[in-house]
Amino acid sequence: MPAASLLPRRLGLGLVIALACHAAIAADSPPLAEVATGRLSGLHDATTGLNEFKGIPYAAAPVGPLRWKPPQPAVAWKELRKAERFGPRCMQRPIFSDMVFRSDGMSEDCLYLNVWTPAHGAGKKLPVLVYFYGGGFVGGDGSEPRYDGAGLAQRGIVTVTVNYRLDVFGFLASPDLAAESPQHAAGNYGLLDQHAALEWVRQNIAAFGGDPDRVTIGGESAGSMSVSALMASPLSKHLMRGAIGESGSVLGNLEPRPREQTLQEGAAFAQRAGAKSLEQLRAMSAQALLDTAGQKDVPEFGPTIDGYFFPRSPTAIYAAGEQAHIPVLLGANSQEGSYVNLLDKQAPTPDNYRAAVQKQFGEHAAAILKLYPGTSEAGIKANGTALAGDHFIAYATWEWMRLQRQTGKAPVYYYFFDQPRPAKDDGSAGPDAGAVHSGEIEYALGNLAGNRVYAWTPTDRKVSDVMQGYWAQFIKTGDPNGAGLPRWPAVADKDGGLLRQDIGANTRTRIDRDAARYELLRRALAGQHL
Repeated sequence: MPAASLLPRRLGLGLVIALACHAAIAADSPPLAEVATGRLSGLHDATTGLNEFKGIPYAAAPVGPLRWKPPQPAVAWKELRKAERFGPRCMQRPIFSDMVFRSDGMSEDCLYLNVWTPAHGAGKKLPVLVYFYGGGFVGGDGSEPRYDGAGLAQRGIVTVTVNYRLDVFGFLASPDLAAESPQHAAGNYGLLDQHAALEWVRQNIAAFGGDPDRVTIGGESAGSMSVSALMASPLSKHLMRGAIGESGSVLGNLEPRPREQTLQEGAAFAQRAGAKSLEQLRAMSAQALLDTAGQKDVPEFGPTIDGYFFPRSPTAIYAAGEQAHIPVLLGANSQEGSYVNLLDKQAPTPDNYRAAVQKQFGEHAAAILKLYPGTSEAGIKANGTALAGDHFIAYATWEWMRLQRQTGKAPVYYYFFDQPRPAKDDGSAGPDAGAVHSGEIEYALGNLAGNRVYAWTPTDRKVSDVMQGYWAQFIKTGDPNGAGLPRWPAVADKDGGLLRQDIGANTRTRIDRDAARYELLRRALAGQHL
């Protein structure tokens, strides 16, 4: 064959090889995104079809003179920045045994967030979930596997987890800090971090395919409390389209402490730490401050009614209808607490039970015992567990539901999660008796496989699929209902109770008649800030 006749064929073969090489290079190239502070390169997961960007700074490092300051803008960078590993977790004590971290160590320099997004989401306007971890405002991290964003991202949702300052670094209030503040406010730096992250999302999430006008915020325990707080604050209430609260709120007995109380506690802390000025306190090592905060009789640090993030109490804000008027999905678990804690590890006898209730509730003890009777060991275990869980966090969650339904001008979806975790995979423990506090997280976010402690069953995976389906539909539409999911009506009065969704092996709607318990707890716990 003449050489001239081979040329087109050789050119065609060369073109195919060149295109194949280009495709291979493109497949191996990291995903890129450009945010206000610079360009980022992330990781592509071919298995999930997702792009992941980890350890993105959303604010400046709160160190040195920025310790106990509202978060400042992140410092810009010129070169391409790798966003392939989680940033450091915020300073915290090793309090919680169930926390597993993938973070890059621990540091005060911890204001980072993480994004999971569909690989082909660039240019689209996908719904967004911003999720805040739990841990009592003293622990937790956005790198924990149970909060991994891949599950929801595979359902077409740009998912974000956020680190925020904790403990003494996130919530110290003192007269000196209030004096230097233009707003005369102190404390709530962790909540201000969350607000800054939401501002960052509004400005930058489009670079990852997210719609800044379709942001839902969510969280569990302290993260759920944070969601209710962000909805109440005039700083942040315009930054979300929907809200998910899993066990907790800043209402009822979990309302932030009064400003004067936290200022006094902060002054006492500085004295205990041996600092004679704010400058000396800022010069102390982070570990020294953490150690002082962990001493036995030092009050816990948490949200305060500072006059700035919270211009007044969250209860007053919600009662006046001044919170965000958005759809809310919230609820609690069947075993948020345990009779063991209520009885302080004493035997579950009627005498011990009555004494424990009397000690805790004083003049309200007789009424409490009528609604949470304990005349037998079985009754004490069941009703004592219900009382402990309600007192701990279920009542505060109910109070959020009640006030949001009363003044919120948008649907409220109320759930009761009752799927116990199964036996441990190593055989060391059998199934839980009920759905313990934080036990719903892996189910809701689709992360059962990431928790290898438990021997998950087909039933667990089915429950997770339903729960994750509810969460995904709510994030996308403001309504948890969708094809293949059991119908979930918004909260409404019916037959002397409220419509509530039981989520578990038998997901269904039932009539909840626990309002009398919570109304009694409201009276019994009035004025108590736990």
